[in-house]
Amino acid sequence: MPSLIVEPLNTQHFIMDRDDRNRNKNMLSLEDTQQWSQSLERLLESKYGLATFRNFLKSEYSDENIEFWLTCEDYKKIKSSFRMSSRAKKVYEQFIKAESPKEINIDYHTREQIKRNVKTPTMHCFDDAQKIVYGLMERDSYPRFLRSDIYRTLLESLATEATKG
Repeated sequence: MPSLIVEPLNTQHFIMDRDDRNRNKNMLSLEDTQQWSQSLERLLESKYGLATFRNFLKSEYSDENIEFWLTCEDYKKIKSSFRMSSRAKKVYEQFIKAESPKEINIDYHTREQIKRNVKTPTMHCFDDAQKIVYGLMERDSYPRFLRSDIYRTLLESLATEATKG
């Protein structure tokens, strides 16, 4: 009789171990976090990296660039020309138009080109502005993020956890 009781416990223990391994795949690791410092692209490819970077930018009241970049990434996935036209106008009103709520820092020529492009939008009508914004983030926001308390504290806490292990 005792073996009948032990067997289900062992099976349950195995299931918990497998669940724990799966849960760990969804957790943030020190190695992943360290890789964010290799490039902005690496940071943005990580769902935790992107979320941490966005929080950092929000804390500095400068999240319009990442919001625009993400909006452009979503915009490029639109297949319907009606939806594309509607969304292009919204993107223009929110990020491109002078004095817009989340106006991004782009030159006059690019702003005017987009104004024309939005009249007959394609999936590439925001590409130039997106490249400019990416460059701004790469040269300005990203290095500040790597020096920030948010990033350093996260690295330190993960390093501490890793040594306890």
